[in-house]
Amino acid sequence: MKTSLRIGSAFGIGIFLHWSFLLLVVGIVVFFVVQSGPTADAVTSISVIFGVFACVVLHELGHALAARRFDVPTRSITLYPIGGLARLERIPSDPMKEFWIAVAGPAVNVAIAIMLGSLVYATGRTMNPSVLMDPFTDPLPTLAWLNVGLAAFNLLPAFPMDGGRVLRALLALRTDYAQATQTAANIGQGMAILFGLLGVLSFNPILLFIALFVYAGAQRESQQAMFRAFTHGATVRHAMMTRFATLNSDDTLDDAVDALLAGSDHDFPVVEPDADGHPRLTGILRRQTLIRALSTHDATDPVGPIAGEPCFSVGDDEMLEDVFTRMSQEQCSTVPVLKHGDLVGLLTLENVGELVMVASALEQREASDVRKQMAPELQQLRESPASLVENSDVPENKNDGGADRPAAPGRRDE
Repeated sequence: MKTSLRIGSAFGIGIFLHWSFLLLVVGIVVFFVVQSGPTADAVTSISVIFGVFACVVLHELGHALAARRFDVPTRSITLYPIGGLARLERIPSDPMKEFWIAVAGPAVNVAIAIMLGSLVYATGRTMNPSVLMDPFTDPLPTLAWLNVGLAAFNLLPAFPMDGGRVLRALLALRTDYAQATQTAANIGQGMAILFGLLGVLSFNPILLFIALFVYAGAQRESQQAMFRAFTHGATVRHAMMTRFATLNSDDTLDDAVDALLAGSDHDFPVVEPDADGHPRLTGILRRQTLIRALSTHDATDPVGPIAGEPCFSVGDDEMLEDVFTRMSQEQCSTVPVLKHGDLVGLLTLENVGELVMVASALEQREASDVRKQMAPELQQLRESPASLVENSDVPENKNDGGADRPAAPGRRDE
């Protein structure tokens, strides 16, 4: 089921409208019907909302065009009731590139606010913030102030807002990417908790919604950064499965069912021998395809014609991070790994996730081992700091004349 509707494109980037956005429009219409408000007010309200989301589209295009400037493609822009999302192919490894991509969006909102404000002054209307108390009486200054609010809100130092990415980029100039992300994510989650408390105390459901949105976004960014840290420099060979079941092209659907029930494999490479007798990959029989085929084919039919083409194949020496990104983009759960044309492994999204979990557990164990090794010294330092100095290898200064001994603090040698 498609959750978004394509409404157009700009600069070759598809723009989509999430189905939940329509709930916002329907909610406004229902509100005015229940309140018996004038139809003109409902139309004006919807016009202002669409004006705001047009500004959101321009905001996201600002990110996309800045990313294009640094050779980072943008897959799509999707509009949600809470804003927009530009899906970049990747986050640039250079912190300053991420910084400029992040600030490009709020900069667009500031530029829109300046242009609308200039138009308001040119037509003799007021830019007093009090217009926000009745935002639908004069949409132009309302949109100007809302763009100021969009820029300010997006620059909050919390993921998934732009300010969180700006903060990470600045931190990454002095520390590694994973640590910078974790610090920025912790700050974002702290802000989310603060928003949540304010929402509870003020009985404000909007603040509670923002708190959940920010907390989830910070957690997701932290997980993605952990993945990048643990897969950086790793090749497909580190994560691929080397023990897996295969099917010959002339095996039957019954054979495939037996293989499915006998193990934990979901997708099966289909092979057939070449002229030299080496098994060569001819397709992938996925579990969904097998289940569908059971209702339309005989159990004795061969799997060869039923198996589908693999999304793509990779070499065992390719970089894991790049392959994983491509698998996510093409929504491919399993890809065959080839070496000199021979099938040597399978790479699945599940395997990559397991690799990250194992690496994370090992890192935590190493950190725990270091703490255990340091525990006696730390305990000794707490009990008697001077003992560490007495037991150190620093040679004692035995110069009786004291010529080389530094003067005590607050005292001058005569």
